[in-house]
Amino acid sequence: MKLPLVILTGAGISAESGVPTFRGAGGLWKNHRSEDLATPQAFARDPGLVWSFYAWRRELLQNCLPNKAHTLLAQLEEQFELTLITQNVDGLHQQAGSLHLIELHGNIWRLRCTNCERRWEDRRVPLRPSPPICEVCGAIARPDVVWFGERLPADTLNEAAQRAGEARTFAVIGTSAQVYPAAGLALLARQAGANLVEINPEPTPISKYADVCFRGNATEMVARWLNEALPA
Repeated sequence: MKLPLVILTGAGISAESGVPTFRGAGGLWKNHRSEDLATPQAFARDPGLVWSFYAWRRELLQNCLPNKAHTLLAQLEEQFELTLITQNVDGLHQQAGSLHLIELHGNIWRLRCTNCERRWEDRRVPLRPSPPICEVCGAIARPDVVWFGERLPADTLNEAAQRAGEARTFAVIGTSAQVYPAAGLALLARQAGANLVEINPEPTPISKYADVCFRGNATEMVARWLNEALPA
């Protein structure tokens, strides 16, 4: 019987693939704060502007490939009952081959119809037409991501919480552990008796609860964790 292992990843694991930060140079994109564009209110006001912002992000991501850390985590599915929970929307875990994946904040390569809720993947860069149109009902589509001011989908969060509560080992990789409710999953797992592992260059609010911490970049420290401390 495979042991239940749950891993939560954040932006740090994708940084070594060249994935840029959410903000543009100086924290602005064409004189707009990204936090002001990634909202349902901004999309309602000007869907064309919001899609221009996401077209820019998709263009930056199109040549980014999974790194060694992504690949090593995907390979763990052969050994463990693995659930990989990510805060990232870049799709790199999926591209690396992870199958048991919960994308808390969605995926930038998926689109969602604003009318019929149909979802589909479209990796074209540039995306045409823009804004994209649902082929089923003709309504405008939006990026299938969770925007500022929106709640995480209840079924997604409930599944992540259930897996966290069942974990024997819970690892947090490349996240500041300051964004909730994602950060709360580690504490939920710890309270349920899981062994808590943290891999991050700097201490975070959950460091004091961790059984073991690895300080360094994700690719190097994930390999070290698997070689030295992961239970068989």
